[in-house]
Amino acid sequence: MLIKANTVLPARREAVTLRTADGLALVGELALPVDREPSATLVLLHPLPTHGGMMDSHLYRKAAWRLPALAGLAVLRFNTRGTRSAAGCSEGAFDHAVGERLDVAAALAFAAERGLPSVWLVGWSFGTDLALMHGCEPVVEGAVLISPPLRWSKAEHLRTWARSGKPVVCLVPEFDTYLPPAEARRRFGADIPTADVVDFPGAKHLMVGHTEEVLDAIVSAAVPEVPTPLPRTWSGPHERYQATTVTS
Repeated sequence: MLIKANTVLPARREAVTLRTADGLALVGELALPVDREPSATLVLLHPLPTHGGMMDSHLYRKAAWRLPALAGLAVLRFNTRGTRSAAGCSEGAFDHAVGERLDVAAALAFAAERGLPSVWLVGWSFGTDLALMHGCEPVVEGAVLISPPLRWSKAEHLRTWARSGKPVVCLVPEFDTYLPPAEARRRFGADIPTADVVDFPGAKHLMVGHTEEVLDAIVSAAVPEVPTPLPRTWSGPHERYQATTVTS
């Protein structure tokens, strides 16, 4: 069977609530491999909620639906403060990447409390700013940045990552209207010279039509021992998801 956009592969899935230091409850989901302990953990930071970003945005749905089975990864995704999706609405209100520092901290604390191994941050658009600004913590092994706009994050945030020595992988669409590849190489090269900037030919900011390549790149960064490209077919049990449109 060909793995399609709505294919849900087996995982141990649990609805979770993340508690922030300022008393908010954030809606989330943890997906774990069915038949083994995870070899690494992805903490997903979603795109801008004021423009429809949420834990159920297309790349993150598919990461949670596929990567526990195909790559043995734990996948933690959640709605930042004030963000709504089919999974529910997190308490609080959007805070322009400021209060969201506590949301990132809550996710990392949850991963530590659960004993989840080898935590990698995966940011997408607005989520890359959250990763760069608030995610360079001891529990974090590295970061994968999908379509980074560098809108809220500043040079000092990038330099913090550079000083840490943690790997940073940037997946940059050829036709990104915010930060195309040449500018991304200049900006990251100035402050994180070790950052790996990977071009995505033909892609735009939302990476529509490039899911498989994005997931392969994430796996290659977090668990390089897992062969990529990942399988595009599946012969075991699976489900089909019927999408629900939700306005954040």
